[in-house]
Amino acid sequence: MPAELVNGFGKVYLTIDYDPTNHWVYNNWIGYQTYTGIIAGADACLPTLQENACAYLLNDNRQVLGPWDHAVEWIVTNWAPRAINAGLTHFAHIVSPESLAAQSATSMLLGFEGQLQMHMFDNLPEAQQWLRLAQQVRE
Repeated sequence: MPAELVNGFGKVYLTIDYDPTNHWVYNNWIGYQTYTGIIAGADACLPTLQENACAYLLNDNRQVLGPWDHAVEWIVTNWAPRAINAGLTHFAHIVSPESLAAQSATSMLLGFEGQLQMHMFDNLPEAQQWLRLAQQVRE
């Protein structure tokens, strides 16, 4: 059953779900993302990665509104090293069609360079295919 994180207005802003068939964690971010919410959400997905010995994260931002530049440095310098220690090797990121959110994703991609494999996508099927191909290479 997916975990749901709720913001101060009682709205779900993130669901985290381990997909045992595909062996990846699926994060679905929704709406405007605050710095505090991003930290709580990113931290909340770490146990799911670790408990399932999961190296693959499918991070869906298609429903995100606005920029989240305010958290990029924290994600790159704080969260990423802990996620890598938990076993994360591949990060498929589906960008929001909103340009400000997409710019934030590009900043994150540049920050991850050399730390883990990350690719950005504009649709779910391509992101899933990339993760499946990465899994085949590792086998």
